[in-house]
Amino acid sequence: MRHPIDPKIDCVFKALLGAEENRRLLIHFLNAVLGAALPAPIRSVDILNPYNDREFVDDKLSVVDVKARDEAGQLYQVEIQLLSYAELPARMLYTWADLYSAQLGSGQDYATLRPTYAIWLLAEDLLREDAAYVHRFRLRDDSGRLLLDHGGIWLLELNKFAAERVETEEQRWLKFFREGQRLDEANLPAWMQTDEMRQAMSTLNAFSEKERAYHAYQARQNYLREQSCIKRALEKLETLEAAQEALQAENETLQAEKETLQAEKETLQAEKETLQEEKEAALAELARLRARLRDS
Repeated sequence: MRHPIDPKIDCVFKALLGAEENRRLLIHFLNAVLGAALPAPIRSVDILNPYNDREFVDDKLSVVDVKARDEAGQLYQVEIQLLSYAELPARMLYTWADLYSAQLGSGQDYATLRPTYAIWLLAEDLLREDAAYVHRFRLRDDSGRLLLDHGGIWLLELNKFAAERVETEEQRWLKFFREGQRLDEANLPAWMQTDEMRQAMSTLNAFSEKERAYHAYQARQNYLREQSCIKRALEKLETLEAAQEALQAENETLQAEKETLQAEKETLQAEKETLQEEKEAALAELARLRARLRDS
């Protein structure tokens, strides 16, 4: 019996693009996404952290990104991220910088540094104010001039991709990651009728049909569901805490305004009493002057 397999689950994702037997898929994916940014199409890669299904069984801390080096020495990092959070852009930049800087060993020259490309597929929107589903971040100045053509960070926001018709290989991959769980191998749509997509579908089937692979898939899926629940609970708690803080601040403002009004009331009362005293003094002086007039 075939179980539906989501290609966005990290162990499946890494098997698709990080397994030695799927090296051709990784090359196709990198060329499809990076395209014109590359000086030449990638012909071969060495996967630096190959997929191993044993990593994922009951292991919540597995390395789930894919790292590779091509024949020109250029470096690539590919990662799937199911949940978005405020610190994610900093994490993206840090991991890119870490991979880029790790090229230099003791005594090596900066001239040995090679371009480094990071590709992130996001299941949740990160740049919500922008409708584009592809974002390419590179080292440019305000006029668009590159400081150094040494790669960058590519973001692919899957939720924003809604094209029915596939026109590029990049779109083919995005559609696969969005709809892969619903595909039927016996009745694949026209856009899946390529060698690469059939190989990708074969990888999904391996997770569905092999007991150990499906166990790894279920374990990762359950773990990621738990993480999602924790994230939602934390967001709800943060919202409640923010509302509580806002209410507390409002109460403090009201209390301050109340104290100000009380102080103003007391000031007015004091002024009223002073005016009353001045009035009484004036009346007394008037009475004294009248009495003096009578006596004179």
